[in-house]
Amino acid sequence: MKVRFSAAETRDILVAWGALGLAFTLFILQTNRQYSLLPDPTSVPTAFLLRVFLASLLTVGVGFLLHELAHKLVAIHYGQVAAFKADYGMLGLAVLGGLAGFLFAAPGAVYHSGRVTPREHAFIAVAGPLVNVALAALFAIPWLLFGGAGIVGEAAQLGVTVNAILAGFNMLPFGPLDGRKVRQWSLAGFAVTFALCVGAAVGAYLFVGFPF
Repeated sequence: MKVRFSAAETRDILVAWGALGLAFTLFILQTNRQYSLLPDPTSVPTAFLLRVFLASLLTVGVGFLLHELAHKLVAIHYGQVAAFKADYGMLGLAVLGGLAGFLFAAPGAVYHSGRVTPREHAFIAVAGPLVNVALAALFAIPWLLFGGAGIVGEAAQLGVTVNAILAGFNMLPFGPLDGRKVRQWSLAGFAVTFALCVGAAVGAYLFVGFPF
């Protein structure tokens, strides 16, 4: 199986990664009680900004990248032509939303073409959320070791919660989300994956939370 990335696709991935990291950094800044009411954004410590931006790139960014890569790899496995395309309008809205203190990110999607069965289409869809669940489990290891302390602990805590929420959100059975494609194939398969992903999201939100 050969996986190729065109120059345009690589550019879209990098732009989406950076924009999501920036949007999430701004969102954390606006919702952090210590800094959200500051009249002058330049008074926020540079070290704090860099720490949050780095943690966002390594958690939100990596979660997004591997989610989309999972869609692409499974689509190619089933003989599809697949590529990621960024939605620059939605990326701009994500950054503006972060500035306003709320976040809704739809950075783009993997578009694939070719003939697939409903089962294969569902497998392509569910690959992304399952990767996020796996990432949440991986981030849980350093989070347990460091207890959320220091930049490693903070990034790990953010990684658990963000990836679990990404998995749960994408398994909702509405609109263009992955859950709808799985439900259209199999109600039983949807019920199992939905319970896993949404359960991980709820558990992470309640018991792990956000570090900032």
